[in-house]
Amino acid sequence: MSRTIFCTYLQKESEGQDFQLYPGEIGKRIFNEISKEAWALWMAKQTMLINEKKLNMMDTEHRKLLEQEMVNFLFEGKEVHIEGYTPPSQ
Repeated sequence: MSRTIFCTYLQKESEGQDFQLYPGEIGKRIFNEISKEAWALWMAKQTMLINEKKLNMMDTEHRKLLEQEMVNFLFEGKEVHIEGYTPPSQ
C-alpha cells in the first residue's frame, strides 16, 4: 500500500517512499517530506554531481558535500550547480 505525504519539494500531496532511504535525521525527514517523484529528480542530479566532480563515496568529505547538496536541493529549493551542464531549454 502506498503512503501519501505532503512533499516539501513539489509542494503537493504525493506518493511517499516505501521505506527510509537515507540514514539518520535527514533520512527521517526525507521519508516524511520527500515524495518518490522528488527523490527520483534528486537521484538524477546526484548521479550528475558524482560524475562531474568525480566524487568517491568512500570519501567522507565527498559524502558530506553530496549530503549538503541534497539538503539544499530537496529542502531549500536550491538548484544543483553542475559545471559544464546546461539544462535543456524549455
